[in-house]
Amino acid sequence: MGDSDNTRVRPSVTRRMLLAGAGAAAAAVQFQQGASADGELAGNTAFDPALALWQEWQSAYTRTVALCRKQQHLESRLVDAIGFPKAEVELPDENVTVTVSWPGDIEDLFGDNPSFADLRARAEADLAAHQARWDAEDRRIGYSAAKREELAAADQEQDLVESLMAAPATTLAGVAAKLDAVLREGESAEDCTEFPWPQLRTALGDLTRMGQALQRAFMPGSDQAEPYPRNRREDVDKSVMMYQRTDRVI
Repeated sequence: MGDSDNTRVRPSVTRRMLLAGAGAAAAAVQFQQGASADGELAGNTAFDPALALWQEWQSAYTRTVALCRKQQHLESRLVDAIGFPKAEVELPDENVTVTVSWPGDIEDLFGDNPSFADLRARAEADLAAHQARWDAEDRRIGYSAAKREELAAADQEQDLVESLMAAPATTLAGVAAKLDAVLREGESAEDCTEFPWPQLRTALGDLTRMGQALQRAFMPGSDQAEPYPRNRREDVDKSVMMYQRTDRVI
């Protein structure tokens, strides 16, 4: 169904990598004890490479979330207007109607049995016609184009978070930046109660209070009054996969 069944999803940063970055960020606090108080707490991106990367990553993350919501909205419009491509096949010998949603279903159902040639041809034609309607509406509203844009933005975001986790944090703000990214990228749900997410939220809160008390400077995560928005690339094609798994009766 056009790009809709193309699950070219680049592997996200693993939780192990994110937690390793959080551990490195925590260790960086000890390094700061001998650093200049003005430099370490002023949020100076030239002083702290992690903080500079966090600012780039945050912009990319925000853009990816917006594009993800855009393409999901367009997919919903497409599904409402056309419905996922499918064909209904009546099997007279079994007195049942089977739903097929892609050519592989037809192959699985009929194989090379010549007695089903007419049924197979009809199913292929019906599915192709529905697919053509989907593709035409897709081009009209720009769903696949929006999806490609979202995937490209997410790739850029993942590159930046990988760089952020690998960069040394040399300020309290840089440590907070890493924890902020860990929570946004790694937490499975808003305000997750499973270890280590509550503990990481607490640690981020402690860091932001320390930084703001020692010197009035912006601390990553300090402005996050609501739960972090979720950006889950594996959800991009979830509705398609759910359809293929549950709406089929093969």
